[in-house]
Amino acid sequence: MNRNFFKAHPWHGIQIGEQMPEQVTAFIEIVPTDTVKYEIDKQTGYLKIDRPQKFSNIVPALYGFLPQTYCAEGIAELARKYSGKDITQGDGDPLDILVLSERAITHGDILCQAIPIGGIRMIDKGEADDKIIAVLKDDPIYGKWRDISDAPKDIVQRLRHYFWTYKMLPGETTSSAVDIDDVYGREIAHEVIRQSREDYRKNFG
Repeated sequence: MNRNFFKAHPWHGIQIGEQMPEQVTAFIEIVPTDTVKYEIDKQTGYLKIDRPQKFSNIVPALYGFLPQTYCAEGIAELARKYSGKDITQGDGDPLDILVLSERAITHGDILCQAIPIGGIRMIDKGEADDKIIAVLKDDPIYGKWRDISDAPKDIVQRLRHYFWTYKMLPGETTSSAVDIDDVYGREIAHEVIRQSREDYRKNFG
């Protein structure tokens, strides 16, 4: 029997999957029931508490990142190409992903197989911070979707609204830090995933 006595680093030690970008392995950090924001500690690979959720914002889907991806100059160039805006750089993190599932998944720190169907082009303080939108593989409801156009508009609006407001302070009506430039479909999502893989190779080998 093969035994792995050491935990693989979720960012560097797990493969994104041979079928990427059509199907990807996602590492989930946060689920909709979490009242604390968790994220991977880049040094150790363990899940850590980033901060308690101060306000009523609840992440509307499973939220995590794609292993062995990185948002650097290539991702910034893509965002400049499609938005026409002055974007200084990528945010320096792995590529974020939201995974829609009809089933309640109660905790993060897990892997899942996901089918990318689109994404959100978010610009955070001048940095490209794309969010890939995906569905859980074989999900009985969402699993049939293959492009963001298959999703009801209310679900897309919910995702947009979360990222537009999650850094907003009470009393504010707009966020000065976050710009939701566009919601794009599967083909651009695939391009973003491939570019984040290239950025990873250039920076980490």
